[in-house]
Amino acid sequence: MAKVGVIVLADIETHADMGRVANALETVKEFQEAGDEITLIFDGAGTKWVGVLSNPQHRLHRQFAAVRESIAGACRFCAAAFGVKEEVQQSGIPLLGEYEGHPSLRKLVEQGYQIITF
Repeated sequence: MAKVGVIVLADIETHADMGRVANALETVKEFQEAGDEITLIFDGAGTKWVGVLSNPQHRLHRQFAAVRESIAGACRFCAAAFGVKEEVQQSGIPLLGEYEGHPSLRKLVEQGYQIITF
């Protein structure tokens, strides 16, 4: 069984950014379906995606909803820095801040997770 942490860092500004988040969601779904331990974190500019993907009208909303059980959260510091903290909170996605306001990627590595970034 694999243990994987997927980190979304992509911004929301370009078609390429949407491609990266779509690939991240597809990757999480694949690991979920295989029964692996998978966790998804939105970090940096990637925190902007939480509010965007929470919109039922967004073309990737269904994929986001399909992997919601695997979403660990979004970076608390970055959500505030990018002005989306309230959107993240309204979506019900937890804000993570184990290390100086940021999610602890070291904790994931220590627990045996491989990290994939998008």
